[in-house]
Amino acid sequence: MLGLIAVALTICAVKAFRSPKAIGKAVGWLELSLIPPVIGNILIICSEFELQSKIGCYMFFLGMDGVIFSLVRFTNEYCRGFGNGNHKPTFVYLALIGDFIQMLFNPFFGHAFGIERIEVDDMPYYRFIPYFGQTVHRIVDYIALTCVVLIYILAVKKTAKIYREKYSVILITIIAAGLWQGFYIISRTPIDRSMMGLSVCGIMIFYFALHYRAFRLLDRILTDIASEINYALFIYDPSGTCIWANDQALKLTGVSKKELELVSERIRAKFGQKEYVTTDWNETRTIGYGENASYYAIANRSINDENKRLAGSFLIIRDTTEEQLRIRQEIYNSTHDSLTGLFTKQHLYSCIRKMIDENPDTGYVALFINVKNFKIVNDIFTSAFGDAALIQIADWIRSHMTEKCVYGRLGGDTFGIFIPLEVFDHPATERDLSNFVVSFNGVEHRLLIHMGVYEVSERDTDVSVMFDRAHLALSSITDEYKTHISYYDNKLRDKVLWEQHITADLADALKEGQLRPYLQPITDNTGRIVGAEALARWIHPDHGFLSPAAFIPVFERNGMIVEVDRHMWRSACMILSEWKGKHDDLFISVNISPKDFYFTDVVNEITGLVEEYGIPPERLRIEITETVMMTDPEEKMELMSQLRSKGFIIEMDDFGSGYSSLSLLKDMPVDVLKIDMKFLSNPKSKDRARTIVKNIITLSKELGIGSLTEGVETQAQYTRLTEMGCELFQGYFFAKPMPLDEFESFAFSK
Repeated sequence: MLGLIAVALTICAVKAFRSPKAIGKAVGWLELSLIPPVIGNILIICSEFELQSKIGCYMFFLGMDGVIFSLVRFTNEYCRGFGNGNHKPTFVYLALIGDFIQMLFNPFFGHAFGIERIEVDDMPYYRFIPYFGQTVHRIVDYIALTCVVLIYILAVKKTAKIYREKYSVILITIIAAGLWQGFYIISRTPIDRSMMGLSVCGIMIFYFALHYRAFRLLDRILTDIASEINYALFIYDPSGTCIWANDQALKLTGVSKKELELVSERIRAKFGQKEYVTTDWNETRTIGYGENASYYAIANRSINDENKRLAGSFLIIRDTTEEQLRIRQEIYNSTHDSLTGLFTKQHLYSCIRKMIDENPDTGYVALFINVKNFKIVNDIFTSAFGDAALIQIADWIRSHMTEKCVYGRLGGDTFGIFIPLEVFDHPATERDLSNFVVSFNGVEHRLLIHMGVYEVSERDTDVSVMFDRAHLALSSITDEYKTHISYYDNKLRDKVLWEQHITADLADALKEGQLRPYLQPITDNTGRIVGAEALARWIHPDHGFLSPAAFIPVFERNGMIVEVDRHMWRSACMILSEWKGKHDDLFISVNISPKDFYFTDVVNEITGLVEEYGIPPERLRIEITETVMMTDPEEKMELMSQLRSKGFIIEMDDFGSGYSSLSLLKDMPVDVLKIDMKFLSNPKSKDRARTIVKNIITLSKELGIGSLTEGVETQAQYTRLTEMGCELFQGYFFAKPMPLDEFESFAFSK
């Protein structure tokens, strides 16, 4: 019997060491420690010789120290958290090691035990005789064993009831093994078989530490989990009878725990006649319609035993109404503008592409709607009024559309509509837009709304391009208060192609010198040429001489004017450098457009150029338009002040033709006002205009600002302006803009 136990302990030890559980090694060492005393016990029982019996006694007693040592170590790991927490039982370990050592010295001192021969059933048997050292050995081992027992008692007392089994069974076996061992000590029974008890204890520890699962705990936990989940759960036996349902399931079917036999009937009545027991399946169901609809996800799963026979099944019914509504709301939010409720631009484009593909024989128009000066509406009437205006525009669009139309908000104050050509009513739409009044909190305001129309002729064109063309159509509106709808046509198309063409050619034009400065002379009141304005002219290899009107406005719109201006600045500096030492009294004026301030560091770039070419700053005059001051005026004034501090002369171009005011004149750091002769072009108000020009010239003198009139075309104009006190003149009366060589011949021959 003890031999079989030794084999069992060896198997348990091997499995314990292979176990992935953290406690595995402690269990393995405990199982191994039991093998030597078991073998010693076998030698004692089976021996007929004194030496063999002595060896068995030493293996037994020394092995018992190892068993107690391993048991203490295992208990420390297994019952961690009880007693003194995580403190190691160091004192117990030292006592056991000391006892082990004193037992080892017994062959030398004979202080622990001896052996005597007795007869048992007429057979010789060697029984050990305990001495003082053996008493010490028993005291140490039993004190350690008592400590272990106390720890397990504490664990059983403090742990939850459902966990007590794993501690109490080990506690009972340890106590039983200890009592069994004590019985042999007290009774002096001839043959000691006490290791059988300890070995059984070791095997029980192996099972409970590594393989035992608290099935009652699992049942309790699973039941609690199933009861707390927020969806209905039904459990069926193999016959299809509901044997358990959680509270959500009972609420869904309207039955009590005593009426589970009604569950299947209630489910079929609510969700249909589908088989709910033997097969695995998933489906979704919608109960009700519209806003009152409820959505459910239903899943059935069968459960098989180890022999793959049906053991039952469970049915899950989850109410997904909130989830479905949330998903639908998220989809709506991703495809609809949050303010107006119209489609977003991306979703609108997607719907339009689908509409075109599904209706190949239908003609369509793309409508681009833009609110003019909407920023002013927000500034004057508040952003709340602006939002209300956009909402009312969206409502107007909805009210005039059919199911064949799609529409959305493209962004800001712009909207897009895609509509069958036959549905678009131009006259009615023009009437609506001509008197579009919005109201909010008792305030009414007429909005100026324009609509660009592009008739789709190339169906494969990207939708964004279609609306770009409709948007471009707005540029053809000249009288924006009388005309609200304009069409994209071949003329606009040609304009776009032209702009793309010359924009693509600009880089080569700058590199090859096609874009060059033409100089228009500037004279004083005696007719002497004192300087010139550098004007960009393009000698195109394919199109010949290009008027500035053919490319300057294009580059102003797309920002390429910055590259043109940089080229002109450098060209002017090169010319002034060539004149150095010969015509140092002449200056050249160069233009700075509003966009230059946004795309380049004007001050540093111009300063760098005059330093590079060694030119006095006053010879390169800086000409700006008053429109530069319309945005960020304080910043612009600071930049102009920096230029003036470096010695540059600042000229304000076209004064009097745009938004000039005395306030602007008062604050702006300029040296010369360029007065536009267009100011005098209206014959009905010539006298008044002449008075204003005269006073502007007078005022500029009193402010210490020079005056230059451009656009002078006749002797009479020149004479009259001279009498008014104007100092400098420019215009066709003196000379038109001309290439550098012609200018030099014209200016230096006089």
